[in-house]
Amino acid sequence: MRIDIMTLFPDLCETVLSESIIGRARKAGILDIRTHQIRDYSEDKHHRVDDTPYGGGMGMLMGPEPIWNCYRAITEGVGETERRRVIYLSPQGRVLSQSIAAELAGNYDRLILLCGHYEGVDQRILDEIVDEEISIGDYVLTGGEIPACILTDCVGRLVPGVLADAECYEKESFSDGLLEYPQYTRPYEFHGVKVPDVLVSGHHANIDAWRLEKAREKTAKVRPDLLEKK
Repeated sequence: MRIDIMTLFPDLCETVLSESIIGRARKAGILDIRTHQIRDYSEDKHHRVDDTPYGGGMGMLMGPEPIWNCYRAITEGVGETERRRVIYLSPQGRVLSQSIAAELAGNYDRLILLCGHYEGVDQRILDEIVDEEISIGDYVLTGGEIPACILTDCVGRLVPGVLADAECYEKESFSDGLLEYPQYTRPYEFHGVKVPDVLVSGHHANIDAWRLEKAREKTAKVRPDLLEKK
């Protein structure tokens, strides 16, 4: 999968997405993640990308031309058969979930992410190029870079080959609508608390049943809204 990030702060995105599992997947060529500095596509001699909003109001607004030029450059020569989706990271979009991540990973060859700043982006460029807006929660951040990194990580780890085994994501929190069950590792006893007997029993059916029970208990306690959706 290829993911292009249009941003005013490419170094921020590169720092986050060059580490750990996503970083290794990039080096292995499984994920093709590219960051693009929107300022490089400004036709203003000072590389300006923002201006005051018509109608007045607080702050500045990102103009459409630099974003359009950036978008045109990174999609130049791409065939119409490419399964591509353009996403604007915005608190006004649908809230990112595991099911949305799976949808994006499974249905598209390429994602183009637009990171807003200041008071947002000129509506005309959103109408022109953006397929949908996605939010990472009901709060406001200073820019779209952190949400773009979160979306990239969330989607990227679902791409075949990024994780060692599909089971790594098929049996974790939210994949089946439940939070993940408690997990334990060595030592067997820590501060007087032992690992539950069932986990050292070697009886896999009992272990699976215990894990499902604990996942349901945790979900009911912490996120009962998830059970309401099932």
